[in-house]
Amino acid sequence: MARGSIKQKVIEAVESLPADATVEDAMERLYFLAKIQRGLEQADAGDTISHDDAKKRLLG
Repeated sequence: MARGSIKQKVIEAVESLPADATVEDAMERLYFLAKIQRGLEQADAGDTISHDDAKKRLLG
């Protein structure tokens, strides 16, 4: 996902939806993109964990 203005990303996401998309479809897509954006910001800030640590967290 290219980094640009949030407003432009929202416009592009909505424009890429099919003509029969519902408001819920649009909200779901925007929520998904917001989560991706947050993850990218966390990764840029170095707020990550190793693959092994992630496996340990998931497996208990």
